Amino acid sequence: MSELLLRKTDDRGVCTLTLHRPDAFNALSEELLAALEDALVELAQDGHLRAVVIAAAGKAFCAGHDLKQMRAQPSLDHYQQLFSHCGRVMMGLQKLPVPVIAKVQGLATAAGCQLVAQCDLAVAAEDARFAVSGVNLGLFCATPSVALTRNLSRKKAFEMLATGQFISAQEALRQGLVNRVVPPEQLDAETEALLQSILAKPRLALALGKQLFYRQLEEGMQAAYEDAARTMACNMMDTSALEGVQAFIDKRKPAW
Repeated sequence: MSELLLRKTDDRGVCTLTLHRPDAFNALSEELLAALEDALVELAQDGHLRAVVIAAAGKAFCAGHDLKQMRAQPSLDHYQQLFSHCGRVMMGLQKLPVPVIAKVQGLATAAGCQLVAQCDLAVAAEDARFAVSGVNLGLFCATPSVALTRNLSRKKAFEMLATGQFISAQEALRQGLVNRVVPPEQLDAETEALLQSILAKPRLALALGKQLFYRQLEEGMQAAYEDAARTMACNMMDTSALEGVQAFIDKRKPAW
């Protein structure tokens, strides 16, 4: 793995991907995006994977795209390829069959805020701050808006996009951008507590559930219920679900 992205998988099947450009506030250079994409493609094939944590080195989580690199190649074709590439990486997070947790400290701006929004779950330090601030440079954060509007209410999302203003970690919690906010020194422990809860559940149930969760959001109500019914029926045929239900009937813990 490139030194721009550190990768570590423990014996539980938890993979931590750490953005490793601390001197550049972990800006998403083309090379870092490529490293992320390669890692996600590999992880999607790992049958032992249980969860992924997106972390970052240094004081910031991610400052978005590398603006110096962007400005050095001012062509429409290049920009279309760059933003499409970023979109593929974001969709790669959603397509993973396991929960993805963002562990956020410091700044998460523009595509960095998009990265937080795209993860399934997010734990933030109290000092974290979030913004989609491209508009301050004359560039509306269009691609970050895709993930942001699927986390926040329309009016709050548009306020962030139109003003470029920062919100605090507590405001991000209230608005639904993150799940938990803790003092910086408790960030690792709180992320681990969330992981423990996930790891206690059957992998297949979470994989089927994650796929359905995102699929039904894009469907009409009737189609969503039909899709959900098929998904639950398939899930119910899995041995883990059958054992879980029987354990409930028997008033014991499931033997997973």
